[in-house]
Amino acid sequence: MGERPKEDQLENVRNIGIMAHIDAGKTTCTERILYYSGKSHKIGEVHEGAATMDFMEQEQERGITITSAATTVYWDGHKINIIDTPGHVDFTVEVERSLRVLDGSVAVFSAVDGVQPQSETVWRQAEKYHVPRIAFINKMDRVGADYFFCIDSMKEKLGANAIATQYPIGNEKDFLGMVDLVAMKAYIFNDETLGAEFETTDVPADLLEECQKYRSALLDELATIDEEDEEFMIKVLEDPDSLTPDEIHAVIRKGVVSNKINPVLCGTAFKNKGVQPLLDCIVKWMPSPIDRGIIKGFDLDEEEKEISLKPDDSSPLAALAFKVMTDPYVGKLTFIRVYSGTLQKGSTLINTTKGKKERISRLLEMHANTRKDKDEFFTGDIAAAIGLKFTGTGDTLCAENNPLILEKMEFPEPVISMAIEPKSKGDREKLSMALAALSEEDPTFRVYTDEETGQTIIAGMGELHLEVLKDRMMREFNVEANVGKPQVSYKETITSPAKSETKYVKQSGGRGQYAHVCLEIEPNEAGKGNEVVSKIVGGVIPKEYIPSTIKGIEEGLLTGILAGYNLVDVKVQIVFGSYHEVDSSEMAFKICGSMSVKEAAKKAKPIILEPVMKVVVTTPEDFLGDVMGDINRRRGKIMNQKTLKSVVVVESEVPLSEMFGYSTQLRSLSSGRANYSMEPSHFERVPAKIQEEIMKK
Repeated sequence: MGERPKEDQLENVRNIGIMAHIDAGKTTCTERILYYSGKSHKIGEVHEGAATMDFMEQEQERGITITSAATTVYWDGHKINIIDTPGHVDFTVEVERSLRVLDGSVAVFSAVDGVQPQSETVWRQAEKYHVPRIAFINKMDRVGADYFFCIDSMKEKLGANAIATQYPIGNEKDFLGMVDLVAMKAYIFNDETLGAEFETTDVPADLLEECQKYRSALLDELATIDEEDEEFMIKVLEDPDSLTPDEIHAVIRKGVVSNKINPVLCGTAFKNKGVQPLLDCIVKWMPSPIDRGIIKGFDLDEEEKEISLKPDDSSPLAALAFKVMTDPYVGKLTFIRVYSGTLQKGSTLINTTKGKKERISRLLEMHANTRKDKDEFFTGDIAAAIGLKFTGTGDTLCAENNPLILEKMEFPEPVISMAIEPKSKGDREKLSMALAALSEEDPTFRVYTDEETGQTIIAGMGELHLEVLKDRMMREFNVEANVGKPQVSYKETITSPAKSETKYVKQSGGRGQYAHVCLEIEPNEAGKGNEVVSKIVGGVIPKEYIPSTIKGIEEGLLTGILAGYNLVDVKVQIVFGSYHEVDSSEMAFKICGSMSVKEAAKKAKPIILEPVMKVVVTTPEDFLGDVMGDINRRRGKIMNQKTLKSVVVVESEVPLSEMFGYSTQLRSLSSGRANYSMEPSHFERVPAKIQEEIMKK
């Protein structure tokens, strides 16, 4: 086993994500970080400022991040693994899975807009995984930039304990730099070109009073973090000037790691101001894998039994696959976060989630889309492995002698679906390969065949999501496909009892066909399904013809009488009939049963049923009226509503046919701040007017 270099020592490793709303400047921040850290020692080929994290064509065209890109940089004797995540709501799963494997995250906010809807979503996701966060207020050079407004909006909208650790010098086009409230030094960035060195000076006289006010607010807050640290508390109260920056940084770090505070920094990544101080703070405050503490796993045999692992190279291997990517050069890449132990090339592991053995043929260190081969990765590292056949997103990989399962990742259900078909016969096979590869990469993308229409249906998190996937099929897999409009599967049933008597007689020279069946039909309890029973006594229909009669009735129920949808919740009894010695046959009785059940159903007041979805909308109170009005317009019923911490959760039942385009509508109603989830609930009778429309179609 190799030895780690000093900056790769576990306490010097930082795994962080950059998360934010669309357009707050995550990717620009990441690029500047790559640029400045590349100054200290070149990693691979970092072209001056051209280390592109958005390497997919779709990303460059749309100017948004779609997949999380991973990269490794070194700063001040520390190794930092960075994941740049997308901001668009359709790709929240990318953020979710990245947060699951990160130890800390930098939330980037735009100084003009403060907390935006998507930054609320990612912040809550980070809360779910208890990921420590620091905030970087970007775009301080923009017109309307307001640092303190952003801090207030973090407190109000996110319930964050946001504390200023820097004070901006100048604003908008006069933004020159920032005062470090810990060291009480000013950083002035003179020139806007890349590589501009900043100078450290004393705090400008006109800002001194304000900065001291914010510094004592910072110290007062820090004094409450660790009740046991009385020495720090006494110093804050009696002689705050005697505190050294190192003492203060140590307490900030405690607060960040325990999720009690969210320190706030400022700058403008585009104009190259404030990136180096941000890197310093990542190194000083962000947790290393050791700080995240003991890793909990569960025993394979007894799911309740917890196993704890120390994050250490000599512990047994436990790792989580958090992303699968199809790479045009090397095939399937699986991204793995090592939680404990060492991951070695050529080793055999167990995938405990699927119960399969896996062998790692190659290991790569990724830098966006360039890569470098490595023989082993240590605890806390993020690796890309080649050669894993069965492993998907969220699967646990571990040593053969120590099987355990790490906490699973939960993925939201797809909310939109549409039919897809290949344009030509030649595309058919390519399409199924492309769909298989894409659904393996993305757990929120589902592919299934609708049994009733025979179409291939793709489902995803939103219209943009499916749009991008369709685009990728064309570019990466060269598949031409047509995408149809989504379809709803209706059902039919009856509402009253009825009887029918059917004779099937055919005479055409030689042996004829004869069958005679009498049926009684009635509605069954909702959800109980169809029942077909024989009440024949005294052999009026011979025993050997009964099974084929029942089969005929069952087939007759599959194609309804109003619009061709299958009949459900119907009870059929065969009560009487007759037969002919020569002309009767199994076939004749089967056809007769099918005709007879249709005839009976026509008299039994048939109706059409539609699928109803359970829809749960989470919205800020300001938009409650509009959201509820919209649900009512969609023939929805409001079942329940409750208020939680500045948002209202509305539970309702809405017919599926009214839910198309809902995500776009909800976004525009609530300026993107409401979100919803939807799952099938039950079938319900269609109103008469809509039933007529369905029958016309």
